[in-house]
Amino acid sequence: MIVPLVEAVSDTCGGKAGALGALLRAGLPVPDGFVVSYDAYRAAVRDLDIGEPGDPDAMRPAIEARPVHASVIDALGRALDQLGDPPVAVRSSAANEDTGQASAAGQHESFLAVRGVGEVADAVRACWASLFSPRAIDYRRDDRPSDDLAMAVIVQRHLDAEVSGVMFTPADPCGATEIEASWGLGPSVVGGTVTPDAYRVAQDGSVTRAIADKRTRLDRRGTGLVVSDVPASARDRPAIDDTTATRLARLGGEIAALRGGPQDIEWAIADGRTWILQARPVTAAPPPPPPPSGAPIGALSGTPGSRGTVTGTARIVRGPGDFARVHPGDILVCPFTDPAWTPLLRIAAGVVTETGGVLSHASIVARELGIPAVLGVPDATGRLHDGTVITIDGTTGAVTEA
Repeated sequence: MIVPLVEAVSDTCGGKAGALGALLRAGLPVPDGFVVSYDAYRAAVRDLDIGEPGDPDAMRPAIEARPVHASVIDALGRALDQLGDPPVAVRSSAANEDTGQASAAGQHESFLAVRGVGEVADAVRACWASLFSPRAIDYRRDDRPSDDLAMAVIVQRHLDAEVSGVMFTPADPCGATEIEASWGLGPSVVGGTVTPDAYRVAQDGSVTRAIADKRTRLDRRGTGLVVSDVPASARDRPAIDDTTATRLARLGGEIAALRGGPQDIEWAIADGRTWILQARPVTAAPPPPPPPSGAPIGALSGTPGSRGTVTGTARIVRGPGDFARVHPGDILVCPFTDPAWTPLLRIAAGVVTETGGVLSHASIVARELGIPAVLGVPDATGRLHDGTVITIDGTTGAVTEA
């Protein structure tokens, strides 16, 4: 039921936990922890009082309503005690997550800075239930039946990171490692709520970088998480230097060699030490850097997030209250995209965001769905007008009004 993370394998603990277990066994820097295996999830859902077994509409509320079994809570308590009962990260590791075919990026729940066995048990249950959230169901629409699913849950030491980010290792032996970095905890980067610094580390070790205006950061404060403004003096200061970028790229190369292919890697730096938080196969590579000629005259310019060009009606979406206004073929124009917005990406022709990087969850899902995306267009929701026809080029990062 409880498996030390160093012993985790994909067959019983999911792809995310299995990859971290393999990295730990190879001596790579992964925070210690344990996994609540598939067996615990299957036992929890086996006797749920629902009409149709596996019915997604019934599964989620049934899981949320049932307390975690006492035997699981006892096992969690013992495992936490062995770690010293620190704040922990509680993260999903589903059967259909972090595979070579589908990332399920951001589709299931994760929690940071969780403290104590009661809160950890609640977070585990929330991860189980997130298998049947609307966004997860929509994401796997063409995947296997829901009654074949299983959810393991990773519990690891929480890191109070000074800097966090994502890197994609190259598919081409001559290609570059793509790195994004920003201040504080990783959800700011993967969730697209900040436009991160972008680095390209070539095979010869040379570094090209684009430093962003990083306005907010996420950090742990006591028992919770707080979003705060980045001081003006630090907003346009590089989150990492070239030496750190080169070191990250080397570490990424080790992980790619160990895992047998290009990797999407989440990393963090805490107390001066670099840690690996996740490694999964790259399911859809980002576009190459845009040409130096820049955007056409009169066009808005952002970061190319997902290849392709599309023309459609701009639909300004600032939150769930605007969802009903989105029609098939519209182009989403939004401050940033939340994982809960995945169903919109199924019907949209493209997406434009005001913040976010090419390695964020929204970019990954857009590439998997094959829709163009342009990210980090300043004040896009103010400069573009709802209902007008626009063209976006997800290869060059240009957005133009017809």
